[in-house]
This record gives sequence, C-alpha cells and structure tokens, in this order.
Amino acid sequence: MQFVEISAFAPTERDAVTALIVKIQQDEFGIAITAQDQPDLSDIPGFYQSGAGGFWVAKLDGDIVGTVALKDIGEGQGALRKMFVAEQARGRELGVAAKLLGRLLEEARRSGITQIYLGTTDKFLAAHRFYEKNGFAEVEKETLPKRFPVMAVDTKFYCISLK
Repeated sequence: MQFVEISAFAPTERDAVTALIVKIQQDEFGIAITAQDQPDLSDIPGFYQSGAGGFWVAKLDGDIVGTVALKDIGEGQGALRKMFVAEQARGRELGVAAKLLGRLLEEARRSGITQIYLGTTDKFLAAHRFYEKNGFAEVEKETLPKRFPVMAVDTKFYCISLK
C-alpha cells in the first residue's frame, strides 16, 4: 500500500509544484496558461500562507502529486485555489484529492474560516462532481464576495459553509 503524505508547502518545493500545476493545465486541459501568467506560484508563502490561508502538497514516495491552497480573503471567508492532482494519483484508491481537501477544511475550521468559495472552469467535470460530493454547492458569480479573486478562466463557482 502506498502512503500519501499531506504537508504544508515549503519554498524548496516551488519548482515541483509549478511544474505539476502547469503540466495539468496545459497538457490535460489545453488551457493556454504559463507559470508567468500565475504570479501567485512565484510567491506561495506571501500569497497563500498568510492570515488564515495555507498551501498544502500531497507526496507519494517523496514526489509531489497534488496541491491545494486556501487564500484568506477576510471576514472569515477563504478561496480554495490550486487544487490539482497528478493523473497517476487520482481516484479513490489513493484518495489524494480527498486527503488534500480534508486537510484544507480542517485547517480552515481551526483558523476561523466559516465559508470557502472556489472558481473552476467548465472543462473540469470530474472536479465539479468531486466538489459537489464533498458538500460544495454551486453559486452564481454575482453572489461571490467582492474580495473573491475571480480568475479569467473561471466559469463555475462553488461555496461551502463550515459553520
């Protein structure tokens, strides 16, 4: 049985995290985006690991196979960002996505976050099912908090209440 470890991001992991995310975005989903288009990836500690936010990685045999981030947007609200799992680590067998989301929700509750919002593209159909199965409800873009960082590629939005 392979063991999946979830840990807080360390700056020495930046290149591996960036490579994983960009590969999935470009190769699997055909999204025309580069690392340079995502300045948050060059300063993960400053962008995500402040306030009630955080950034976590999933490792399998020492290799980073997944990421998830929580951006503190104030007033007890957070934005779930950068949820990516390498193709070979997906599915129920290893439970990488579930473990990443579980860690994010646990840390959010502990930090006083009561609502988490996320934006995704209409192409990430498996992600939609995953979020819905885990208690997220679809919301209209117009109902998002003004502080929520809408990305240009986001077309579908979700929210979960942790109260």
